[in-house]
Amino acid sequence: MREEFRADLLEVGRLLVSMAEAVRTAMSAATTALLSADKEGAERVIARDEEINALFRAVEEKVLRLLAQQAPVASDLRMVITSLHIGTDLERMGDLAEHVAKSALRRHPAVCVPAELAGVFGQMANIADRIAGKITLVLASRDIERAAELERDDDAMDELEKALFEKLLNSEWTHGVEAAVDAALLARFYERYADHAVNAGRHVIYLVTGES
Repeated sequence: MREEFRADLLEVGRLLVSMAEAVRTAMSAATTALLSADKEGAERVIARDEEINALFRAVEEKVLRLLAQQAPVASDLRMVITSLHIGTDLERMGDLAEHVAKSALRRHPAVCVPAELAGVFGQMANIADRIAGKITLVLASRDIERAAELERDDDAMDELEKALFEKLLNSEWTHGVEAAVDAALLARFYERYADHAVNAGRHVIYLVTGES
C-alpha cells in the first residue's frame, strides 16, 4: 500500500512539472502572438489551454483518490494538499496566458500593443519565461533556494508594471483611452502570472521545510 502511495505521489509530481512546462510554452507563444498580431498563434494558445486544464483535472483526481484511499497524515498529508494548491496556481497561469492570446485576437489584424510599449512587454515576457522556467525546475528538484529567487523575479515584474503605468499616465500618451486600458490589463496578466508562480514556489518551500 505504501509503495502504491509513493508511486501516486510521483505521478502527481510529474503532472505538475508537465503543467509548468505547458504554461511556460503558452505564455511565450501568447506573447509572440500579441506582439506580431499572429491570429493563428493566438488561436493555438487558446485551444491548448484545455490541455493544461486536463492536466489539472488529472492532478485533482489523483489527490482526491489519495485522500480517500490512503488517508494520509502529517507530512504525507501536507504533500498531497500542497500539490493541489500548486496545481491550482499553474492552472491559473495557463488561464492568464490564454487572456494574453485573446487580447491579441481582439485587436487583430492590428497589433494590440503600441510600438512604444513593445519593449516593456518584451521584458515582461522575458521575466515571465524565466519565472516559469524556474518553477519547472523547482517542482522537479524541490530546490528551495531557487524557489526563493522567484520573489526577486516578481519584484522585477512589479517594477516593469510600474514603469508601464507611468507611460500610460504621461501627458505625452497619444494612443487614447482604449489602448491604455488594453495595456493596463495586459500588464496585469503578466504580473498575476508571476504572482502565481511565486505562490507555487512558496508551496514548495512549505512542502520541504514545513514552514510557511
